[in-house]
Amino acid sequence: MHPKHRAPKSSLSTRDIAKMVEPTDNLYKSVSIISRRAEQIAVLVKEELNIKLADFASSVDSLEEMHENREQIEISKYYERLPKPTIVATEEFMNGKLRFHNRTEDDKTD
Repeated sequence: MHPKHRAPKSSLSTRDIAKMVEPTDNLYKSVSIISRRAEQIAVLVKEELNIKLADFASSVDSLEEMHENREQIEISKYYERLPKPTIVATEEFMNGKLRFHNRTEDDKTD
């Protein structure tokens, strides 16, 4: 197979469910924590990207000004290559870098 036609390296990796359950004693809780952290990361990355791309925004939309901006393209490509928020959140969780607590009945409000 020609090198250009090789399948991209997968960002998927096998996880040991037992290790994922250890911090919470419940797989659902672990996945929920990872999911919430992934949402936080996604929002932060999107805000950062929007701030950087706002520098390229133009108040006048003319055909002359709607040319491709190489720096803007490079910024976009950089953010596309970043690891997905779920991967980052899972790594943080598995490495004990996330703080969380289990809610008790006293913590819940009606």
